[in-house]
Amino acid sequence: MSVTDQSLPSGARFARIVAASVAGTTIEFYDFFLYGLAAALVFNKVFFPTDDPLTGVLLSLITYGVGFLARPLGGVLFGHLGDRMGRRRTLSFTLMLMGAATVAIGLIPSYASIGVAAPILLLALRLIQGLALGGEWGGAILLVAEHGSAKHRGFWTSWPQTGGPIGNLLATGVLALLGLGITNSQFQQWGWRIPFLLSVVLVAIGLWLRHAVEESPLFRATRVPEGAPVWIVLRRFPKQVLLAALADVGEKATYYTFSIFLLAYLTQIVHAPKSTALTAITIASGFQAVAIVGGGWLGDRYGRQPTSVLLAVLIGAWAIIGLPMVDTGTTPRITLVITVGLTLHGLLTGAQAPFFAELFPSEVRYTGASLGYQLATVVGGALIPIIGTALLHRYPSTEPITLLLCATLVCTAGAFLWAGETRKRDLRNIS
Repeated sequence: MSVTDQSLPSGARFARIVAASVAGTTIEFYDFFLYGLAAALVFNKVFFPTDDPLTGVLLSLITYGVGFLARPLGGVLFGHLGDRMGRRRTLSFTLMLMGAATVAIGLIPSYASIGVAAPILLLALRLIQGLALGGEWGGAILLVAEHGSAKHRGFWTSWPQTGGPIGNLLATGVLALLGLGITNSQFQQWGWRIPFLLSVVLVAIGLWLRHAVEESPLFRATRVPEGAPVWIVLRRFPKQVLLAALADVGEKATYYTFSIFLLAYLTQIVHAPKSTALTAITIASGFQAVAIVGGGWLGDRYGRQPTSVLLAVLIGAWAIIGLPMVDTGTTPRITLVITVGLTLHGLLTGAQAPFFAELFPSEVRYTGASLGYQLATVVGGALIPIIGTALLHRYPSTEPITLLLCATLVCTAGAFLWAGETRKRDLRNIS
């Protein structure tokens, strides 16, 4: 059985599919990034009190990194379900799981109240968050890619990627508003919990939107694989998994360098007010969301390979030029550095969006795309901020993180040069 252009959904139905994917990824990333922001701002005091503030931040970022270690496992687990049970049902489950874990984080008593049980509970819930997000991304991208036409695949699959900056925009925006409305003491005691508890409202909206979404036509037309999809992927498509991971590692490192790492660096080393860094990230996230869609259009127009390689070079150049500028501590420079960095990141994210779906056949596409993409998060998303923060103990500057970022961007450019151009591939005929 094959899927033809006549089987593609109407404009209204496709709009619902895109909207549901954007809403779902927005909520999941709101929950996931909210943890990272709280880890850089307050978890060191609430759950990891130490005499050295930077050590407390490092400990909280380690638990933050654990979520990334769980994401490949989530990609395998929910990829298995998505390739066997369908994209839509799997995505609803990941959304509920993420929401439950996030609300529970907002209810954990502090270290002062229950001792070591507090960070243990925090770690367990962070693992659940990582599992959920590991399964979310692949399904959201594939649901759009497998419903849409090949000509505009990059543009439309870039839309679910906007859930990252929009979710971050919501998370930083809520924290920034709380910072303006309550004192630092109140924020540390109870105010930080409010954004986590608000997740229950967002999840309810996301589930309502996803309930009306149709299953992917390519999944319906595909024979369920015999055996575990992950073993099929690792046996038949190891090169594609490696390409996906290398292609995405620079993108991940770019985001976390210009957001989570800089947030810790500005507050702990430069001693800039946390409101300055949060406001800068909030402003930058708006530009980033628009840039993601622009990157998807560029990938359709000029190709995934040339667009991604050029953007990797530009990001590396901006890191070398821009990151030292934040040492002045002035609000305009901090805002400029973060905004340009996250805008370039957005363009790269959008250009890459369909690439992962174009590497694998339909019967194992959820597992393959999720596994490759999430492996990149372990290096680019977890290790880079942790290593960067650890290096601040010895080298209180942005130079080490700049070198790490540039190394990951070399991996990204190399992966696209190795893979060749993929934009004209027919998702029905990849084998």
